[in-house]
Amino acid sequence: MASVTWSTEIEKWEHLHLLQYSVAVGSESERLSALKAQADIYVINRENVQWLIEKSGIPFDFDMVVVDELSSFKNYQSKRFKALMKARPKVKRMVGLTGTPSSNGLMDLFAEFKLLDMGARLGRFIGQYRTAYFSPDKRNGQIIYSYKPLQGAEQQIYDKISDITISMKSTDHLKMPELISTQLEVALSESEKKKYEELKKDLILQLPDGEITAANAASLTGKLSQMANGAVYSDDESVLEIHQRKLDALEDIIESANGKPVLVAYWYKHDVERIRKRFDVREIKTTKDIADWNHGSIPVAVIHPASAGHGLNLQQGGSALVWFGITWSLELYQQTNARLWRQGQSAETVVITHIITKGTIDERIIKALKTKDTSQSALIDAVKANL
Repeated sequence: MASVTWSTEIEKWEHLHLLQYSVAVGSESERLSALKAQADIYVINRENVQWLIEKSGIPFDFDMVVVDELSSFKNYQSKRFKALMKARPKVKRMVGLTGTPSSNGLMDLFAEFKLLDMGARLGRFIGQYRTAYFSPDKRNGQIIYSYKPLQGAEQQIYDKISDITISMKSTDHLKMPELISTQLEVALSESEKKKYEELKKDLILQLPDGEITAANAASLTGKLSQMANGAVYSDDESVLEIHQRKLDALEDIIESANGKPVLVAYWYKHDVERIRKRFDVREIKTTKDIADWNHGSIPVAVIHPASAGHGLNLQQGGSALVWFGITWSLELYQQTNARLWRQGQSAETVVITHIITKGTIDERIIKALKTKDTSQSALIDAVKANL
């Protein structure tokens, strides 16, 4: 969060106390006021980059641009990427920071490094990059769903970018707490298993000619994930509950925490609604929520990886994270874990617990995360395995 994280970090370090900073967030008038203020550093969130460059009227004459979470600019077709590329020639120095530069594979690196060097190392166009280092992988006729690196391409790419890239592991340079990652398996009863299988069968029958494309694979795995969590959206958007096994497991985890704060990651809206019905929880969304969590005032907090996976410092509030619903996104998964397992964590151990429903797609997702194979092809293979 631009409004909290960077200003807090700047104030932590004594050697930065003479730097003036201005945080450009809030309404348009508030952002404009902050950008017109006299400062050494201006902080803005990525959602407003396009507005800053194309609509604000503020001259883009910054000597240096630091992009925190550079991976959020990995889509070369996104509006924020295109806007920043327009302003890129005016910038003397560009720095990108990320812990997950290629969470979905080496293709992610193209846009990130084009921002840094305007295409000098990996090419100015995505077509050049694909032709030089990749060959088509999963395809349906003329439609290509994924690419795989050519033999030796990975090392060639690393060699090309090595002169402007530095990689540092936190465990090598910082005193990090021990990380314990566990799985808590829950088993469905025979009647619950039957309901899961019946719903799965109905979904499979809806596939056109039984053919699996990237689009329907994503839809099907989404439905299977919902069912593994305990409920699924029906066609009329109502929620059909299948089981409460994960809620029971979460209750055991909260009780065994003995009053210590627990952070719960959820994925679907009905997940958090069902969690709220069972437990007294608070969702971390605002600056106040973050401050209260870090002060230890929230016994059980819920968080959505997509909205809070990047940039939040939550390590002062607790050391236990529970994945109620698991995501295919390696980037969001790693970034969410890093909210607690990071520098400044006072606990000696950070415990991350994954609640897994046995015999469901949960097992495929956790395997993909462990092997770092979260590409589209892994998702399609997971659906085929379920069929």
